[in-house]
Amino acid sequence: MWKPDRDSKKPLYEQIADHLEQRIAFGEFPPGSRLPSERRLAEQLGVNRSTVILAFGELRALGIIESRAGSGTRVSTSKWEAAPNHAPNWRRYAEGGGFLPNPPFMRKIRESLARHPELIDFASGELSADLAPTEEIAALMSEHRYASYLGYDNPQGYIPLRQALVSYLERHRGIRATESSILVTSGSQQSLFLITQCLLSPGDAVAIEDPSYCYSLPMFQSAGLRLFRLPVDECGIRPEDIRALYKKHRIKMVFTNPNYQNPTGTVLSPERRKQLFEVASELGLPIVEDDPFGLTSFEPNVPAPLKSFDANGSVLYIGSFSKIAASGLRIGWMVAPNAIVERLADARQQMDFGLSVIPQQVVAQFMESPYFMPHLERLRMQLQFKRDLLIDALRRELPGQVAFAVPRGGLHLWCKLLREVHDGKLLEEAIRAGVVFVPGGVYGSDSGFVRFTYARPCAEDIGTGIARFAEALREATARTPGGQTSPR
Repeated sequence: MWKPDRDSKKPLYEQIADHLEQRIAFGEFPPGSRLPSERRLAEQLGVNRSTVILAFGELRALGIIESRAGSGTRVSTSKWEAAPNHAPNWRRYAEGGGFLPNPPFMRKIRESLARHPELIDFASGELSADLAPTEEIAALMSEHRYASYLGYDNPQGYIPLRQALVSYLERHRGIRATESSILVTSGSQQSLFLITQCLLSPGDAVAIEDPSYCYSLPMFQSAGLRLFRLPVDECGIRPEDIRALYKKHRIKMVFTNPNYQNPTGTVLSPERRKQLFEVASELGLPIVEDDPFGLTSFEPNVPAPLKSFDANGSVLYIGSFSKIAASGLRIGWMVAPNAIVERLADARQQMDFGLSVIPQQVVAQFMESPYFMPHLERLRMQLQFKRDLLIDALRRELPGQVAFAVPRGGLHLWCKLLREVHDGKLLEEAIRAGVVFVPGGVYGSDSGFVRFTYARPCAEDIGTGIARFAEALREATARTPGGQTSPR
């Protein structure tokens, strides 16, 4: 993001005025569009509000912008008294369309992190840089020559990567697949997007977990799907609830994350896995299994995916490289019947003609290299270490104020706050204190739940981050003006 040069001889307000004029001239702010408020722009640029007021004054004097009470500051539709040309109403376009924006809380978190990268980040669901196999991948790239051909690749995915995934899935996840049954995607979200757009129709009813990461993805609502919830307890979803939803709403698909579920961290119990297959078989329902965290287990017995017990071909299995190595390589995969793979590969070709071949080559080499298993063991140890730091910090800073189950794998800790608090106010106070998290409402839960991602912050920042969160919680639940504490 552009910032004024404090070492320049040109005054800050003139630099800001010139910068805004250039953005207006380039069409970023068309005639009639509203500019950011003085307060927000001052915060973004790291200057006093009075400096922005002076910059706006310069542009107003030139006739470039105009301000009206109640409608903010807008780009002038006419200049030097010339008749205005009609420009598209871009605001109407931006607010239209069938694809919905991210939830407000998620947009606020991302905007805050972009403006203040120094925030301690318990919100982003990815690995920190120190957990990624950066040195190993650099070594592989120096040892191998990549991308002898830089044209479009197979829309189903780079064939050597699919061959490597066949071995990986059988060795580490107990899944028997062929290269023709695998579709390479840019990650779990693209897999879910393809499923919702290509295999379902507007008005279809689907079942998702409650709370669920799926609830935070507007792609389901954008596809016109009707969402029905499957409550998650300490043993996962209750398969009998699926039968009830099918009877009442004729659901067409079940979405589940059975291993270290996001956000709760629960693992679907063996008994309920058996019941889930029985119900799905009885009703002829497909199961979409999202399994990004299975190999992050902190215990010797890694939970097996549903797909490894799938005798009838009922499960569409989704995996990802992001949660076990590096999200920036953007590699995920889906195991599905050949007809489904061909259908989704055709859709992928319409979208982007397939992924870049270079990251696919890197991941194929890494999965079959001697670096992979040592990295995985180190990742598990470091994630468990960070989890324990987070739990110790919560018990130290918020004794008796939070409740949680200790996760046995995954990246997240799901907490219930034992004091009543407004999600929005708590997030505002946390950002002010220098820390971000995800309110539970993003995942469909009631107010008073939070998700902390312990994989993202550095180990040395975890204690400080929870201390800041505790401070924010105290501020958010402070005494009301009448002198009474907020009711529970």
